[in-house]
Amino acid sequence: MGIYGALSTAVTGLRAQSFALENISGNIANSQTTGFKRIDTDFVDMIPDASQKRQTAGSVLAYSRSTNNLQGDIKGTTTETNMAINGNGFFVVEPAIGMSDGDTLFAGASYYTRRGDFELDKNGYMVNGSGYYLKGLPIDPETQNISGSVPQVLRVSSAFLPAQQTSTVNYELNLPQLPKTAAYQASLAPGSELLRAQDFLNLTPDVPATTSGATLAAGDLATNVASVGDSLTISVNGSPVTINFVSGGGHTGNNVDIAAAGTVGGLLTAIQNVINAGIPAPGDRPTIALNGSGAVTVTAADATDVIQVTDTTTGTSSLGFGLADGTYNPTVSSSVALAARVNNIAADDANTFVSQSISGGAITVYAGNGAPANVQMRWAKVNSTANGGAERWNLFVLTNSAATGAGTAWSRVGGDYSFGADGSPNPPIEYTQLDDLQVNGVLIGDVRLQHGQTGLTQFSDPNGTAEVTTLNQNGYAAGEFVSVAVNDNGRVVVSYTNGQQLEVAQVVTANFNAVNALKRMDGGVFAATSQSGEPLLDTDGVLGSAVEASNTDISEEFTKLIVTQQAYAAGTRIVSAADQMLQESLNMIR
Repeated sequence: MGIYGALSTAVTGLRAQSFALENISGNIANSQTTGFKRIDTDFVDMIPDASQKRQTAGSVLAYSRSTNNLQGDIKGTTTETNMAINGNGFFVVEPAIGMSDGDTLFAGASYYTRRGDFELDKNGYMVNGSGYYLKGLPIDPETQNISGSVPQVLRVSSAFLPAQQTSTVNYELNLPQLPKTAAYQASLAPGSELLRAQDFLNLTPDVPATTSGATLAAGDLATNVASVGDSLTISVNGSPVTINFVSGGGHTGNNVDIAAAGTVGGLLTAIQNVINAGIPAPGDRPTIALNGSGAVTVTAADATDVIQVTDTTTGTSSLGFGLADGTYNPTVSSSVALAARVNNIAADDANTFVSQSISGGAITVYAGNGAPANVQMRWAKVNSTANGGAERWNLFVLTNSAATGAGTAWSRVGGDYSFGADGSPNPPIEYTQLDDLQVNGVLIGDVRLQHGQTGLTQFSDPNGTAEVTTLNQNGYAAGEFVSVAVNDNGRVVVSYTNGQQLEVAQVVTANFNAVNALKRMDGGVFAATSQSGEPLLDTDGVLGSAVEASNTDISEEFTKLIVTQQAYAAGTRIVSAADQMLQESLNMIR
């Protein structure tokens, strides 16, 4: 090679160090650029062809070496649409090529970047600091599953979220074996914790209000039990009817003619006619008659009626009817009362019902137009093993909180909830269907109370209250767009004023087998090459509210700068030395 070869080799060294200096300069300049990947310099020696004994060190070439596989520090941000990738991979982005009628146009090309400082633009696109638009996969709003495989530019709609009707209420709870209602009294025999059907239904008592001590027959003379001037007063719930006994003139008004009646049977018929005339409402009229034992009985029309009797009759036998004066509460046998089903609770009976039931929680549900309705639930135990029956409950819903008088306030829903000795439903009840549910005038529609296989139990509870463990529903009102964010699963989530959050897109990452063979372009993006291979799409590694910093290390770059500077200076010395040697060679001919 000689002096000229040494000079040429020194120049390649200067050129290589200049190239390295250029990379160092670019790395330091981009030390604060989001997602920047530094470029290192590799040196390759070029050996001239010569025999082994005559080989020289040769010249040098400088090549760029990418560090796309080296991750920068991840920093948290307060911008919820910012993203970083933990691991390998790149965001898939696309540049805009223009505008048409105020909308952005795209060419369909895909590029790749680690720059994740994305924010929404005025049209709802997610754009990073270099002006590239994020691409991802759409999510089906119904199933919340990814609905495609080809990434497309993501656009977030700011339209209202339509209301969704409640169709399912997840309702799980434990009912106490002994409900301690307001009406429950521990000192009483079993049954005070149960719902008294006779308080809400028109049940005919099977035990008369009062029974006489006399033994009579319908054909006995009327004069045996009643005399002129005697009276019999029967009061129903504070409204009295007084029967006066006379002789002659027939039955008029409240007067009963003993002579016209003739017999005890005729007398009782005449008395019943006065009662019927004095109490216009058939449902309130008591019945006076002889029973099979010959006793006179006064039986209320309804189990809730209170009967008061004042008997002044004596008759010729000095016995009279023999009805004891006093106030009586007729009763219905437990078997009749427990067999009766209370389907509706009138507003007038609401306080009584509340005292005989326990709260089961409340939840707001929504109609198809988004109208809310507050569903209040109460549980009433209607039978128990201690009372000689089965462990059985009924569920009631407050369907009209504004009801008055005889209007329905609470309605029974579903069938009987029966429980076995182990506290589980017997038969099993996984759900209760509420058809055409309407609350306070709001028609919700068909709603399913979902209890699950083990969500409904009856275990002993010292507090005697229902313990609700799950109570939620799937409906909501219409909502206005509030904000958009990216969660740590890489899903774009839109938040609305109704509290709903809807996942609208999935951010994907592109991985390459030869990641350092990507072609670097302006704005921190890369293009795939034949050497890098095709992208392999994935959905892992995306972190929300974060960005990746440059992977440039200033101290390391300064170290390389010193080395490069010294190598360059040494190269210039070689040029100077070669020049002097050439000068000496030229001087030899002088």
